[in-house]
Amino acid sequence: MDWQHGRELFDVHELCAAPALSATPARPVAAIRPSAAPTAARGPAVARVRRGPADAGKAIEITDRHAAVRPEDGKHPRQARFVAVAGNIGAGKSTLTAFLASRFGIQPFYEPNDANPYLSDFYADMQRYAFHSQMYFLSAKFRSHLDLARLLDAHPHKVYVQDRTIYEDAEIFARTLHTRGTLSVRDYQTYDCMYRAIRDTLPRPDLLIYLRCSVKGLQRRIRRRGRPEEQAMDPSYLKDLQTAYEDWIGAYDLGPTLVIETERLDYLRDIVDRVQMENALDELLRRP
Repeated sequence: MDWQHGRELFDVHELCAAPALSATPARPVAAIRPSAAPTAARGPAVARVRRGPADAGKAIEITDRHAAVRPEDGKHPRQARFVAVAGNIGAGKSTLTAFLASRFGIQPFYEPNDANPYLSDFYADMQRYAFHSQMYFLSAKFRSHLDLARLLDAHPHKVYVQDRTIYEDAEIFARTLHTRGTLSVRDYQTYDCMYRAIRDTLPRPDLLIYLRCSVKGLQRRIRRRGRPEEQAMDPSYLKDLQTAYEDWIGAYDLGPTLVIETERLDYLRDIVDRVQMENALDELLRRP
């Protein structure tokens, strides 16, 4: 695998050589949303759930599958071994990662928030510490991806789940900071060159789970979990991140996606929602 040579990437002459990611619109594998009834027609190789009336009960429908998780021999589905959980600040990524680890026995990889020595300084003075914080996250996520790649090679029958991807760090957070003027052109170009050199050497997720939540919902959750550094976050920053996330998931083309409307599906406290969630994930994660 290319990741085995990943630590040789820090040659400055190689950093800017990697091509940009494709912006081809993605086709989601599944979305978990309220649905009145299953749709009769079957579309292309993609699983969908369509939103029903506002008073419809919660339901999950998998009408078809993306090629990455379709049966390869007509009998057994291909196993999704690398699952990534994506979503904005407060969307519930760590909670879902823990749920997947507990319910399905998947090995979790958590986002290294607490270890970032710049995070508190970043929230206090974004202009000064944006580059430092983003470079820390990039290097930490790179190490995590390399560790995960080794485990995928060493344990071909195990499934792993990652809390936030390296793609989000670069294509949402760093890019948003740059467009807001918080990350200078020079710093952003340095960061982006490093990211592009790293990106294509790493294994891609077999399944991306995207957690969608309104900005108001995110703000409620951020207040409730009470991390001191997040409490004074500029609301406009969270909104800009939300816009960037929706643009990103609409263009994501690295593999199948499962979209969960987290304000409509309470899998932690509602037993019906939990069963629906487990059944949908069982379909996507079942082993050959």
